[in-house]
Amino acid sequence: MKILNYFFSGSAFGFVLVKAEVISWFRIQEMFRFQSFQMYGVIGSALLVAMLSVFLINKFKVKTISGEEIKIEPKKFNWGYVYGGIIFGFGWAMTGACPGPLYALMGSGVLVIAVVLLSAVLGTYCYGVFKERLPH
Repeated sequence: MKILNYFFSGSAFGFVLVKAEVISWFRIQEMFRFQSFQMYGVIGSALLVAMLSVFLINKFKVKTISGEEIKIEPKKFNWGYVYGGIIFGFGWAMTGACPGPLYALMGSGVLVIAVVLLSAVLGTYCYGVFKERLPH
């Protein structure tokens, strides 16, 4: 039964991504060419919601459904984040898709995105293999 909750919430999320045109290759290219504000608005509003959520979680000591306290540990700066962000950005610009909407793109019939999905899985696997040798 629990897996159905994930299925329906993921499907609803994918539906919203498709209807908001957030998964549209053309919208993503417009963003990278600074021709449209739509994607910046979506990303900016998501960032504001995340910041507000973390603030409220910390302020009111929100607990999980099972009663555990939520602790958000501060992260130290690491150049690996910069390098990873640059690689991520290049991949996003070249493919027109970030990892979030890959399944929504597949579900909406853009089957060529399977190449991107397989590449993302392969990249994740390679990271796991070389993790110990990479700067963290």
